Order: sequence, then structure tokens, then C-alpha cells
Amino acid sequence: MKTVRHITSIGILLLSTTTLFGCELKTKAAPEPIVAQATVPEKPAKHYVKIALLLDTSNSMDGLINQAKAQLWDIVNKFSYAKCGNASRPELQIALYQYGNDDLSSREGYIQQVLGFSGDLDEISEKLFSLTTNGGEEFCGQVIHTSLLQLEWGKNPDDLKMIFIAGNEPFTQGKLNYKDAVTNAKEKDIIVNTIFCGNYEQGINTEWKNGAKLTGGEYMAIDHNRKVVHIDTPYDDVIIKLNSRLNRTYISYGTMGRAKQKLQMEQDANAMDMEEATAVKRAVSKSSRLYKNSQWDLVDAVAEEELDISDIKTDDLPEELKGKSEKEIETYIEGKKTERSKIQKEIQELNKKREAYIAKHQSEEATGELENAMLTAIQKQAAKKNYKWD
Repeated sequence: MKTVRHITSIGILLLSTTTLFGCELKTKAAPEPIVAQATVPEKPAKHYVKIALLLDTSNSMDGLINQAKAQLWDIVNKFSYAKCGNASRPELQIALYQYGNDDLSSREGYIQQVLGFSGDLDEISEKLFSLTTNGGEEFCGQVIHTSLLQLEWGKNPDDLKMIFIAGNEPFTQGKLNYKDAVTNAKEKDIIVNTIFCGNYEQGINTEWKNGAKLTGGEYMAIDHNRKVVHIDTPYDDVIIKLNSRLNRTYISYGTMGRAKQKLQMEQDANAMDMEEATAVKRAVSKSSRLYKNSQWDLVDAVAEEELDISDIKTDDLPEELKGKSEKEIETYIEGKKTERSKIQKEIQELNKKREAYIAKHQSEEATGELENAMLTAIQKQAAKKNYKWD
């Protein structure tokens, strides 16, 4: 009889400790345990927003790529304020494919995975800026199918998983039927959003709308060659100067440290080369929780408990820390962390004023076509998963 009671107690304990934490699930009052008091996890499970960008890089798509380069930061900044229900903040991961380019392999359907799911914002920016255009066959169904097979989408039903495919040729091209591809996406709880670069009715007639409709996604038509009119604000120059100070709080380490720090500077330059407003948006992203560099920056690595200072080899340290004691290194890192937090807070506060200024002076022409299309779809679909914004 004692054995039976013991097994019953264990069963109750296991059941009570497998409570799920999801965006859509509400916590119910747990029944009073009979024998043992279960310990409920205090933190919800980590959630992800996974976005795959499938971009047509044929001859006519330079405008689309330029919009994507500039407006990556709008997407990042939007999700920096997202919450999964009232609990955890989701991690953002972006993947990138190009299709419809003659420079790509015909055996692969003129499709290339440029980047798998990544939260490294500098890397995502680098890959977007690496895209070039050339004419080719544009197989929408096949690129969707390829992204479903190659990417690690995960199985958490509370993750927000979206595909955005943009192009300007009929959605029906290629041997693989797009209906099969999008049906497969729906079965995996992945929403397909379609962005036709051209006339709205033409996109409907060439099946772009139906491609989205089959998964509950959004169909959008944009003028991809439209010049985005940005509003200059009194806060832009200050934010850009703060971004330079922010860069000086990074402490590179390890074999990839210097290369990654160089990449950080290169992506700042790429953003500035597009225009000052893009550089400002990138600086705001860098001041957010989504800009993490624990693989090469000592401040982030220590903060995220991915590295113990005592385990760092002398050769992996930057010159300014070589020969220092462990205590001196700790003090140096803590100082940079404090300085960084202060600068990030200043940027965020200035950005609130900047956004208020833009809202007051913004006309219909002052927003990007791709930006509007994606952010509208993102917010609508996120709400269905009980994502909130603050």
C-alpha cells in the first residue's frame, strides 16, 4: 500500500511541474497537492518570432532590396517592445533567401539561402547589403518549399512564424505548385504573407493574393521603386553621436572578436551611406534588448553568463586587458556595462521624442511601402498569438 501511495505522489508531482507557459495559455489555479508541494517555474519558456524574407533579386528588384536594407531596423525596433502575453519578451530571428537571379544555380531553382535564422543583427544587415540583382526565373512555390525544408522553424505553438515573399512575376511559375507549398506551411503553423511589387489587381490576377489567403496571411501590393521620404528631426545628430560612443563600450575577445567589431562599424557605415534616417534607426536598434553580441563582446558574454572571466585565455583578451588581474578585468567590464546602459537609455529617450516629432510632421509619403506592408501584417498576426506591445 505504501508503494502505491508513493507512486501516486510522484505522478501528482510530475503533472504539476509540467505546466506550460505560452502566449495563449492562461495559468489556472493548481489543485492543492495531496502529498508534495510542487515548485512551479517562475519564468516562462523562451519564445521566438521567426521571419523568413524571400526576396526576388531579378533585374527589376533593386528598389525592393534597398527598401529591405533600410527597413530591417523598423522591424527590429517594433519587436524590441513586444511581449508574449504579459510575460516573456520574444527573441527575434530572421532568415534570408534570394530567388529569381540568373547568377544562382539552375539546379537549385535559382534559389539561395543567404542566411539561416539568426538573431545577429549585424550579420543580417551584412547579408542584405550583399544582395545584387540579375534576371532569372522566379519560382515562388519552390522558394517557399525550400525555406520550409531548410530552416529550423521549431515546434512551439506559441512562436510566431512568418514568411514574407516579395516579387513581381506570376506566383504560379515553376514546376512546384505554390498551393502545395503554402498548404505545407499552414500545417507547420507558418503564415505566408505575399508582397506583389506592382499593381494591386495584377497581383490578384497572378495568384499572389491566393498564396497568402490559403495560410491566413496578408496580401499586399507595393511600389517597390518608390523613394521613401524620411523626416529629419532635431534628435538625429545627437543619436548618431551617441551611437559612436556606444561602439566604444564593446570589448572584443576571442578569434572572431576583431572581425565582428569591424563588421559592426561596416554596418553603421552602410546604414549611413543609405541616408541619415537609416543610421538613426540602426542606432535605436543597437540600444535595444535585441542587439546582442555575446559571441564576441565581453560585456554581453558576462551579462548573459555565457563566459566566466577565469576561463578566458590571455591571447583571447584585447590589448588593454592583457596582463590585468581577474579583479581588474571584472571592474573594467562592469564600467563598460554601466556606460553602455546609460547611453542606450539616452538613445531610447531621444527616440521617443523623435517618434513624437515624426508623428506630428509625417505625411502619407513619409513611410516606406515595404515597411508599412510588413509592420501591418506583423502586428495583426502577432495579436492572434496574444503578443502585446508596450
